[in-house]
Amino acid sequence: MFTGLVEDVGVVAYAQRIVTRAPGSSAGGQTLRTGMPVGAATPPGGFAGLGVPTTPFSTGTTGDALSLWIVPQRIALAELSPGESICHDGACLTVTEIGGAGPVRDAYHVLAGLETLGRTALSSLAIGKRVNLERSLKLGDRLGGHWVTGHIDDVGELVARTDAGSNLVLAIRARPGVLRYVVEKGSIAVAGVSLTVNQVDDTQFSVAIIPHTREHTNLGDLAVGDRVNLEADILAKHVEKLVKP
Repeated sequence: MFTGLVEDVGVVAYAQRIVTRAPGSSAGGQTLRTGMPVGAATPPGGFAGLGVPTTPFSTGTTGDALSLWIVPQRIALAELSPGESICHDGACLTVTEIGGAGPVRDAYHVLAGLETLGRTALSSLAIGKRVNLERSLKLGDRLGGHWVTGHIDDVGELVARTDAGSNLVLAIRARPGVLRYVVEKGSIAVAGVSLTVNQVDDTQFSVAIIPHTREHTNLGDLAVGDRVNLEADILAKHVEKLVKP
């Protein structure tokens, strides 16, 4: 469980689509690389020691998972443990490894599977991209945002961004399945950030980003047309189910 209060903005040090099972093979657990890392040329020091081929190859497939190494800026690697959950732009992923070799020595590893890639905007992550990070709640932590599960409901599209004094107003198009739970002055998680809804209609909603949020998240990086992860308030979903006949 999370709160939507971003702790850190990490940087993608390595991103590569992989297949986690050999096509036509009954053997599980096999990992095949499927081309050059996403978004950049060979990193300094090459790929040796990163658990990938020295010369990555292309098989003509996009792969069924995305392997990511993330460099946090404020969260210390020493505070992380394999198996723990971290929200990445709103999507909960499991830490599988900490501190790789070479270019990823200051990073941790997560794997986004086929289901996650199909339901989120994580497939657009590439080397050098910034990603919002939040570790899961601990017993006794303050709940400063709202209940966020890390399970994305849908992917919205930024249709407008407007400077309004010191604030940045974002208008996001969303599908009816999400908008039914969005109410004015209610909460919604956008790319993992807990925000208050300014306005909502049948096709979109708007939120205002204050300078602090703009500085400490990646929301200020968004351009019109970008896709963003959306998670509606889970309390609204429970209420809906309870009142249904």
